[in-house]
Amino acid sequence: MSVLERIERPKDLKSLSLEELNTLAGEIRELIIKVVSQTGGHLASNLGTVELTLALHHVFDAPRDRIVWDVGHQTYTHKIITGRKDKFHTLRQFQGLSGFPKRSESDYDTFDTGHGGTSISAALGMAEARDHLSEQHKVVAVIGDGSMTSGMAFEGLNNAGPLKKDFVVILNDNEMSISPNVGALSSYLSRLLTGKLSIRLRRNTKKLLKRLPREGGRIQSLIKRVEESLKVFFTPGVLFEELGFKYIGPIKGHDLNDLIDVFRHVRLLDCPALVHVITKKGKGYPFAEDDPTTFHGISPFDISTGKCSNQEGPPTYTKVFGDTMTRLAQEDNRIVGITAAMSDGTGLDKFGEKFPGRFYDVGMAEQHAVTFAAGLAIEGFKPVTAIYSTFLQRAYDQVLHDVCLMNLPVTFVLDRGGLVGEDGPTHHGTYDLSFLRSCPNMVIMAPKDESELPSMLKTALEHTGPVTLRFQRGRGQGVEIKPEIDILSIGAAEVMREGKDIAILAVGSTVYPSLEAARELEKEGILATVVNMRFVKPLDEDLLRRLASSVQKFVTVEDNVLTGGFGSGVLEFFQDEGITRVQVTRAGLPEKVEEQGPLPVLRANYGIDAQGIAAAVRETVKAVHRVDEVHL
Repeated sequence: MSVLERIERPKDLKSLSLEELNTLAGEIRELIIKVVSQTGGHLASNLGTVELTLALHHVFDAPRDRIVWDVGHQTYTHKIITGRKDKFHTLRQFQGLSGFPKRSESDYDTFDTGHGGTSISAALGMAEARDHLSEQHKVVAVIGDGSMTSGMAFEGLNNAGPLKKDFVVILNDNEMSISPNVGALSSYLSRLLTGKLSIRLRRNTKKLLKRLPREGGRIQSLIKRVEESLKVFFTPGVLFEELGFKYIGPIKGHDLNDLIDVFRHVRLLDCPALVHVITKKGKGYPFAEDDPTTFHGISPFDISTGKCSNQEGPPTYTKVFGDTMTRLAQEDNRIVGITAAMSDGTGLDKFGEKFPGRFYDVGMAEQHAVTFAAGLAIEGFKPVTAIYSTFLQRAYDQVLHDVCLMNLPVTFVLDRGGLVGEDGPTHHGTYDLSFLRSCPNMVIMAPKDESELPSMLKTALEHTGPVTLRFQRGRGQGVEIKPEIDILSIGAAEVMREGKDIAILAVGSTVYPSLEAARELEKEGILATVVNMRFVKPLDEDLLRRLASSVQKFVTVEDNVLTGGFGSGVLEFFQDEGITRVQVTRAGLPEKVEEQGPLPVLRANYGIDAQGIAAAVRETVKAVHRVDEVHL
């Protein structure tokens, strides 16, 4: 029997020898690689935290002790040893295990995560609640060095020190988040501080100090000054200790003996403590060690070669955007690219290589990215801020206050708009149309395919105010991309099919499914007009008025929550215009937490695939409109 077969709960770890724990670490790595090669997922980060996770659960008593994982994409080992081993093969699948901590999934998951920088604040809140309730358990936050570039992480540290709460922060330093870390803090933590020279000098100096006599104020003062100097020059300890934390480290993150020993001592403390752990992303799988960026979030792959499946096909929207940015920037030196720790994921990596002086990766700091772009725009530049839709939520105030109120020409490129698939609810970009529609001066558009995307980007860059360009995850439709890039008329929709019975108004990823639905409905005698609306804001009001004069029934389709989204905008327009004889059915996502799973499954589940759209049209055509007609 393998060691892993004997593990059902974390308490089973406590009786294992060090040799058995190391064997278990190897078995868990094999399981993670095997499952992720089939399901896709976050591989490199999880391979880097196997020993760290085992040591935490060996020493602390979860779920009584609270362990809060920042971002949460490094918790596969945690899931395997907390009663979910037999379900691990369902990772990231529809109705399977989430790829992130999820409180509804297990008592061991203390906080739902998916975005970076939240763990310290959440853990501090739990520690404060514990003390109010006069309870005795420990609280641990595990945060990566990439997340430490997040302003929220330092807000938590700043608040935690003066409170002097008994809780532990584990800084997992692997010198890389998703893209290579940037900024002064990252360099401070990951280059100077963990060098062999500094560690050896600290160790040797401490040995020397121990040999000195301890009597006498002058010697004691000398020892204190030397120790403080070592902290200042060779460790990040002074930074965290000034914030009120006891700093321990750096320690080797793959040495179970060291980890367990340190955690046992830390568990006895009753003050804020920060343990600095050095790990290697992708540990134990050579392909992931050599290329941790590619293996951060990866689709199914062949274990023996490290090659991903399904690499052939049309270009991704991400690639088309990156290529177009590079092309347009060759013609206009005012175009700059900005991203928040996602240069590869947003397609700006090639732009950065071509135009390093006009490319800015600001780290995991979306709020700063937006206001930084605003400053550039004020001075005449054309900043393109490329951020995943789900992460722009973190900077809503900056979008509204620092860009839209001043009507600045900042282009927001939202990759992963709509449902994103297996990463689940924390990563679905299904709220952007709703929260951006209310921003003054904002133009919002979404391409139906990869050929329309370049025109939309050029249109955005020629516009004199804020624009959001939102597109879906994955590959395009396989249509030819025109060599010439046209500029679109702001707000102008595109009628793609004429029909007399009903009008389907679609946006972005729902346009082609709407066309497919219309073709099927024609076989049943239902003739539908299909419109690629292109613009969620402003709407093509002239077209809507014209359609309402001949078609009384409409179906709006969007890959967004229905509350406040594209369909709501259409309803508001008809209401404001006094056009009450029309009947509008909205197809989109309900106001609830969407599930995870393959995109085709999710779109079918929420009725925004071709079959679901056709069903909505049938119901609308059959329905009797009981509202009194008001003619145009």
